[in-house]
Amino acid sequence: MEHTRIALFAASVGLLATTAPLAAHHSFAAEYDSEKRITITGKVLSVELVNPHSWIHVQAAGPDGKMQDWACEFGPPNGLYRNGWNKTSVKVGDTITVAGSLAKNGSPTINANNIQTAEGKRLFAGSSEGNAAGAGKQ
Repeated sequence: MEHTRIALFAASVGLLATTAPLAAHHSFAAEYDSEKRITITGKVLSVELVNPHSWIHVQAAGPDGKMQDWACEFGPPNGLYRNGWNKTSVKVGDTITVAGSLAKNGSPTINANNIQTAEGKRLFAGSSEGNAAGAGKQ
């Protein structure tokens, strides 16, 4: 009887441990609107190549023309590296153009689809929206 209770407890803890990361992850459709496309150009404030999503913060003008800090969500670092990125692809102070979809909550947040560097190099963002959606739009 005691072994059964211990086994049930261990199984419960294991199940909770494997489902907790799923609850923390979000879907594209839950947070972003694929019909609200935006392209911004500005200076890179910070680059965070971290799991599960990388972020690049950019100071750029919004649709109203006012300068603001934009949080741009990208795929995980491994996905970015497979798409041609390296640690020096984007650096603080660089000017980049980011194309993607706006957040549904109205914040200056973008799920990036691709970027273009000042030198004209285009890099896919590893977006959770997918490769095809908006890849050629600007």
